[in-house]
Amino acid sequence: MTTALCPCGSQKPYSECCEPIHQNHANADHPEKLMRSRYSAHVKGLVDYVVKTYHPSCSAEQHRDAIADSINSEWLMLEVLSSSVDQCGKQGFVEFKAHYKDADKQYCLHEKSRFVTEEKDGETLWYYIDGEYPKAEKVGRNDPCPCGSGKKHKKCCG
Repeated sequence: MTTALCPCGSQKPYSECCEPIHQNHANADHPEKLMRSRYSAHVKGLVDYVVKTYHPSCSAEQHRDAIADSINSEWLMLEVLSSSVDQCGKQGFVEFKAHYKDADKQYCLHEKSRFVTEEKDGETLWYYIDGEYPKAEKVGRNDPCPCGSGKKHKKCCG
């Protein structure tokens, strides 16, 4: 019996990577782990988990339908470009590219996400709070796609 690899691209088995975090949010001890688990939750259709891991100030429950709609895309691949935590250990950033397909068209979501910690029931939990989209360089339709897929931009993220 083969063990399924985690959808987050870590090359670890799901049972040793994102599954323990899906079962207990406190197992994400770094913002990159939380971000990877959120991506895997999209792949696996875990709407409740994605909602739960938004910072409470985001009122994610009010946006549950939109979150569920985003999860319904076909998630293809995650690339983590960088991750860091500030010196106080209270805020972190993860820049990533998430590739997905929707209505037979491929897209690339490139975001620098911000995560913060909160104390809850005696545990320190990381939460997604917001993100920004890095300024995209001008790419021609026939240029190679900057996502690294090897396809022309117009056939990939363009």
